[in-house]
Amino acid sequence: MRLITIVLFLCICYSSFGQRTKIIKAFKHHSVILKNDTINYHTYSKKNIDSTKNLLLYIQGSKAMSLYQTMEEDGKTYVGTVVPIDFNLLPDDYLLVVISKKGFPFITEMDKEFTVPRAYYENQTLAYRSFQANQVINDITKNYKNQFQKIMALGHSEGSDVVAKLGTINKKITHFGYWSGGGNTQFMDFVTFIRKDVDKGNLTEEQAKLKIDSLFVDLKDIMANPNATDKFWQGSTNSYKRWSGFSEPPVENLLQIEKPIFVAIGTKDQAVALESAYLIPIEFIRHKKDNLTFKVYPHLDHVFGKEIEDGKFEEHLNDVFVDFLNWVNGE
Repeated sequence: MRLITIVLFLCICYSSFGQRTKIIKAFKHHSVILKNDTINYHTYSKKNIDSTKNLLLYIQGSKAMSLYQTMEEDGKTYVGTVVPIDFNLLPDDYLLVVISKKGFPFITEMDKEFTVPRAYYENQTLAYRSFQANQVINDITKNYKNQFQKIMALGHSEGSDVVAKLGTINKKITHFGYWSGGGNTQFMDFVTFIRKDVDKGNLTEEQAKLKIDSLFVDLKDIMANPNATDKFWQGSTNSYKRWSGFSEPPVENLLQIEKPIFVAIGTKDQAVALESAYLIPIEFIRHKKDNLTFKVYPHLDHVFGKEIEDGKFEEHLNDVFVDFLNWVNGE
């Protein structure tokens, strides 16, 4: 079923060792140590951290994976990452911040199995991920002498939900990026895509009814067992606790944010229903809020790729990133 990837898919970008290994080595590693928790985060900058002027927190999607993976093959080293932005595009005065998923090291070997730790499942929630991000921003602003001019939180896919929630918690953030996320509860996307298949002639009304009825049974079971970490749905690493934790409509959180918000969605998004994303500007209009920039990218998919022929894609994520940077500079 196509919707297995809904808000859980995040591209892994592969490249030869070269430049990317230099980036990996340039990261500095930090921890927020709390009474019952340790949050590991990582910073990258082209200058000394103390001389940076703007902070950009990038929050990746839901993939149960380290931030970087390496592999040796045929005498070459390859690097994968869930941080797909082009580091060459980062302004010299930016401090980039990324956060490791709970229980994952910064880097793993992609050709060796890494067992997903139990701590990951226990903390695979919207509440925890937004708590993590809030703690990291507070730690950086407390421990470095910088007076950051701008503090940006940019999330993609599930990370967009986290950014929306984070905006209700942390008041230091000046700009929000919300990429490839909907406005409605994630559950609604499943129904929407089933109905789209009816419109396309891929399903009959009778088949769609059976699928939707079965979906409702699954969702009721999830919400009846909202903290279960030993029951999974739509993927072997996506627990009931994850689904119940991310079930709230992000638009409700976005509406609480008073700072500028940049929403980006591709019209060919195969994981988030475009109709769900359109709920965001409609609700901002209805509530007479004018802090939203809403951009739709024709022909682009969930990771802002454009299919030019079967199985071949043009990557446009960094075009969206440039648009985001220009928007930040214009605000």
